[in-house]
Order: sequence, then C-alpha cells, then structure tokens
Amino acid sequence: MKTLTVTTRGQVTFRKEVLQHLGIEPGEKIELELLPGGRGVLKAARPSKKIDGFLGLLAGRTKETATIDQINEAVEEGWAGKK
Repeated sequence: MKTLTVTTRGQVTFRKEVLQHLGIEPGEKIELELLPGGRGVLKAARPSKKIDGFLGLLAGRTKETATIDQINEAVEEGWAGKK
C-alpha cells in the first residue's frame, strides 16, 4: 500500500510509479469515485466514445475557423495516412 501526504493546501502528489501503474500521463485527468465509509476508487479518466465527449474539445484554443471542405480534406489525409 502506498501512503501519500496531504499538503496544507489540500493537495496530494502522486509518485511516478503510482501514475505509471494507473496508466496516467502528464496532463491527463484522474477520476475519483467516493464510496461510503470514507473510501474512494481512483482511476485514469478515459474519454467517452460518445460525440458529446468530443464536441468542444478544441474550443477556445484558436481563433481560426475551418470550413467543412478543410475539415473533410484533413479527414481524408489522416485516413490515407498522409498526416
């Protein structure tokens, strides 16, 4: 069992070996399910395979807007392995 220390700000740092065990890379998210009795289950957050999880993924990251033709071209190139 691994023991972690909570800082005065209520933060916990996970050791590299714990993150590797969970399959979590820097920048990824962790899900915590709270259970009765002060227990919890921790796991890597995996994106849903629903369109809702994809929509808005890049929102606010650029001021450019792609046309449907540009999007289709990018999809075709990606599908053909050109990018």
